[in-house]
Amino acid sequence: MPTVELRFETRGSDSPWVDSVWTCTSDRVTAMTSVAGVRWGLVFWEWDGRAHASITGPETRAGTAPVPEGATFTGIDFAVGTALRAVPTAALVDGGIELPDTTRRAFRWDGTSWETPGPDDAEALVGRLVRAGAVVRDPLVTEVLRGDHPAVSGRTVERRFRAATGLTRGAVRQIERARSAAELLAAGTPAADVVARLGYFDEPHLARALRTYVGRTGGQLREGAGGAIALDLDQCLTS
Repeated sequence: MPTVELRFETRGSDSPWVDSVWTCTSDRVTAMTSVAGVRWGLVFWEWDGRAHASITGPETRAGTAPVPEGATFTGIDFAVGTALRAVPTAALVDGGIELPDTTRRAFRWDGTSWETPGPDDAEALVGRLVRAGAVVRDPLVTEVLRGDHPAVSGRTVERRFRAATGLTRGAVRQIERARSAAELLAAGTPAADVVARLGYFDEPHLARALRTYVGRTGGQLREGAGGAIALDLDQCLTS
């Protein structure tokens, strides 16, 4: 039986600025599959007696990410459409920024010292960032994500959506759909049912999306095989 070596716990948030808050503990694992995602985030971790913090950007495809063995993480995934005032989200896509001078008590961003949060006070930090104007949001993008139809051209909507998120609306849909498919398959849903439920053309279409955005086959997801993976599951296994 495989050993749990990378454990995630994720919760939703009542804040309109936050999608989710997560924690992770690594044990005897040094790398994981990083799944494509549409959100930017703040990540805080402790490893080898030192505290670290970074800003993470949206990821357009699956890849491999290093994991410091024995590290503990707290992460905040911000809602789609939010952005940092000081850094265009497009500049964070498939990358990120490590923040200097981080301690267990505080980190620095945009010339200000902020209290390092735990998983239970993440929203308090976000509230302070919003009030200070460090985190902003385009109201037009919020309308679009709600399903509204703003009285502007489609080209304007697409331009502002991409400026706010770093991605096209089509890319956001494809990535989110692939993540949903992966979670369904990992929960035991048959591939044919996933195809029908999520609107894929056929199983090969689903398989290509999984390979591109998740880095796993349907069989690997069902069996918990293929190594550690950063996905919103009860646990991530290595075989």
